[in-house]
Amino acid sequence: MYFKRLRDLREDNDLTQTQIADILEIQQTVYSRYERGIQNIPLEHLIKLAVFYKTTTDYILNLTDNPFQPDNYKM
Repeated sequence: MYFKRLRDLREDNDLTQTQIADILEIQQTVYSRYERGIQNIPLEHLIKLAVFYKTTTDYILNLTDNPFQPDNYKM
C-alpha cells in the first residue's frame, strides 16, 4: 500500500501530481499510476522522492511508520 503514502506525502506538502512528475522528469499520467497502485514505482524514482521529502524509502514503502531519517542514514 505504498501508493497511499505517495499521495499522503504529496498532499501533506501541498504539491500537485504535475509538480512531482516534473521533479521525477516523467509525465503526470505516469506518476498518477504510481499513486493509484497501477504501476510500480522504479527504484530510482523511489530514492529521488525519499531524498526530496527528506524521509526514508522504508517509510514510503510502508515498512515503517517513522518518517524520519536516522542519524546514520546515507543519501
